[in-house]
Amino acid sequence: MKQRILGKDLVVSSIGLGCMGMSHAYGAPRDKAAMKELIARAVDLGYTLFDTAEVYGTPEAPHDNELLVGEALKPYRNRVVMASKFGIQFQQVSGVNKELRPDARPETIRASVEGSLKRLQTDHIDIYYQHRQDPNVPVEEVAGVMQDLIREGKILHWGLSEVDEDVIRRAHAVCPVTAVQNRYSMMARWYENLFPVLEALHIGFVAFSPMANGFLSGKYSADSTFDARTDMRSIMPQFKKESYARNKTLLDILATAARLKGATLSQISLAWMLHKKPWIVPIPGTTRPDRLAENAGAADVDFTDEEFRELEEALARTPMSMVFGGTATKKE
Repeated sequence: MKQRILGKDLVVSSIGLGCMGMSHAYGAPRDKAAMKELIARAVDLGYTLFDTAEVYGTPEAPHDNELLVGEALKPYRNRVVMASKFGIQFQQVSGVNKELRPDARPETIRASVEGSLKRLQTDHIDIYYQHRQDPNVPVEEVAGVMQDLIREGKILHWGLSEVDEDVIRRAHAVCPVTAVQNRYSMMARWYENLFPVLEALHIGFVAFSPMANGFLSGKYSADSTFDARTDMRSIMPQFKKESYARNKTLLDILATAARLKGATLSQISLAWMLHKKPWIVPIPGTTRPDRLAENAGAADVDFTDEEFRELEEALARTPMSMVFGGTATKKE
């Protein structure tokens, strides 16, 4: 697979693998043996960036995803980039949409990194993200802890997730930020206003939910259902029955581009953001080998500047439903 650079020197595959859905938020946790095989297959396909977090799990196994990823990647550790996250806990309340409780106190970060290193079976984490901002701990203080962890060799790079320009600049002034990981897709474009500052500071952008939680794959319909106990899509506005009719034009645009390029809708949605900036890296998740290969193929879909301009113009005039997190250009 083609490669990209995050920050100044973190080389990763053009498409990364978001591992969350194997253990958390997209239905019941998948069979571990099958997921280990999937991750091994990803390495064979050229994926090098694997994304997890300490909170991706279930109430019974709260750190399940890190344990899975650590075991699966152990044979390939010197060939891959491991990304994990710290700084939030889930409130143990009923329902799939649990309340987030941020905690970025230095002592919590220290405990978190030691736990993640152990579960990931490694002596260093390649990039360590603050999962969400803690209103009680200035980001400068967090950046200072990251600087210490880099000096100690426990992490090599650090990043921020779901943040704005002010937070990025303040953090970067203390300890250079390698990447910002924010929600981004054709249906969630409110962070495009960060692109100038990211470019100026040489910070990469890692896009999570790059297919609007799978909606842009075109593989769901108004008849699709999701388990309200375990699947976040059950509460996402883009998957409401009425949203399919509202988003028909959007999916038609993707289908037209897919026919033109001999690609799939998923590949077009990923190739679109790859074309926008050379430092954008999407991390779609999947639990299926066929989708894993399909997503990897997006790295080979190229647009001419004219094709891309026409696609952008079509998207700009197309109405869309709300998407989880906001509307197309505005965050909730």
